[in-house]
Amino acid sequence: MRDEETGTWWQQVTGEAILGPLKGRFLKAVYHDELSFGLWKLEKPNGRVLRPEEKIVAAKEYAPADWEQRMTRARVVEGADTDHRLEPRTLVVGITLQNRSTAYPFSALQKQSPIMDDIGRTSILVALGPDNRSVRAFERTLDGRKLEFFEKTEGTGWQLVDAETGSVWNFEGKATAGPLKGSQLKRIKVLEDYWFDWRIYHPDTAIYGIGPQ
Repeated sequence: MRDEETGTWWQQVTGEAILGPLKGRFLKAVYHDELSFGLWKLEKPNGRVLRPEEKIVAAKEYAPADWEQRMTRARVVEGADTDHRLEPRTLVVGITLQNRSTAYPFSALQKQSPIMDDIGRTSILVALGPDNRSVRAFERTLDGRKLEFFEKTEGTGWQLVDAETGSVWNFEGKATAGPLKGSQLKRIKVLEDYWFDWRIYHPDTAIYGIGPQ
């Protein structure tokens, strides 16, 4: 990214200025979700949506609708495919905590959601949403107690249940029924990225594996 005020160039993933007058400075990261629009609209029915600029639409300067598909055929950054633990364009969900990073292949989430793991000293929960596309992660320690979660298959709608109290939780990390009703799990920022790109910015990253299926 390039800012108009100083002409400085910034890395998109890290927010670090890498060339120009502001080189070495960092943009402050803000929390964000990796949600499908359909799920976001259900959660935030009065939310605002950024509309395309009509002049840019007319000039066909926006990325085409099949951009993601096209990118799967594009070459990766030279030298970024040296780590062969995953194919370069494997879609991963990346999490960094306490200077430690883990990549969760999206295919692993599709087979085993929710995933419970530990990064450093933090016990986490990574879950695939009711649309089988959106992803969120949370700290799963509440009031000093580590919780174990599983997906509730009975009834209607997407729900998680913790093994310790039997409380029911929604995809926003809030307990909606049971002894912990009203409690909120702390959210953790996730980043959906291609493996080769995540690996560039996190060279010491671990990869979550679910073993033979």
